[in-house]
Amino acid sequence: MEATIPRKQTAFRLSNELLRRLKVEAKKQNRSLNNFVESVLMDAVYRNPNKETLAAMKEARDNRDLETINLENLEGFIDSL
Repeated sequence: MEATIPRKQTAFRLSNELLRRLKVEAKKQNRSLNNFVESVLMDAVYRNPNKETLAAMKEARDNRDLETINLENLEGFIDSL
């Protein structure tokens, strides 16, 4: 038996366009608007990349150790991964 998580009703003012997009995305995933928005907020608040991911992000931002990919050999490059 699952424990019920206490929730508190609240209100936010959102732009019409943002609300429309949220409803579209929730419907695509067959979820209620409330459930979809809650999960998006949970992801935003609790997503903490690990050290390896943070290092990779910094490396990409600093343009370090980047390779040039010849698109003519893309299939070979993908196979080498």
